[in-house]
Amino acid sequence: MSDAHLKEDAIGSELLFKGNFLHAQRDTVRLPDGHTATREYVIHPGAVVVVPLLDDGRVVLERQFRYPIGHVMIEFPAGKLDAGEAPRVCGQRELLEETGYSAREWAYAGVMHLAVAYSTEIIHLYFARGLSLGERQLDQGEFLDVFTATRAELAGWCRDGSVTDAKTLTCALWLQNVLSGAWPLDWQTAAGADGPR
Repeated sequence: MSDAHLKEDAIGSELLFKGNFLHAQRDTVRLPDGHTATREYVIHPGAVVVVPLLDDGRVVLERQFRYPIGHVMIEFPAGKLDAGEAPRVCGQRELLEETGYSAREWAYAGVMHLAVAYSTEIIHLYFARGLSLGERQLDQGEFLDVFTATRAELAGWCRDGSVTDAKTLTCALWLQNVLSGAWPLDWQTAAGADGPR
């Protein structure tokens, strides 16, 4: 099936803002009917989220204050990709830095787009198991609490609105389907679970 009748083509571009982390851009596009419009969007380097599974069935979560919305959020460990960094390496780094855990096995689940109308952000989703706890290595200026929860507790928080973070809600859906056997994963040792390159 062709998508040509839906496609928009850029005919001009303007950089609105260039920050240390994010950039904002405004493009002029030609619509499928020949008219033009503008599209403003944020350019994001990409990120990784990890679903860490403990041997007893609990998951590792975080509580972190998110300044743009002014709330402490319950989230799975996650972080942005450094320039040229492989997603698996980012996931391993972020899990260790934020929680102190390292994992014996990793499984790549796929990607998600969080805000398709105004951001290029792609988040790679990994599962991790065979966890061992060491020392956290938080970045300067990073403050978060690490805790564990049962699958039932997480599901309840998603249902009652305690969890509203989109990536964590998506991970909860994946977790439910992976643990039920509906969505199998290809588990590999830490060195072999590359995911996308």
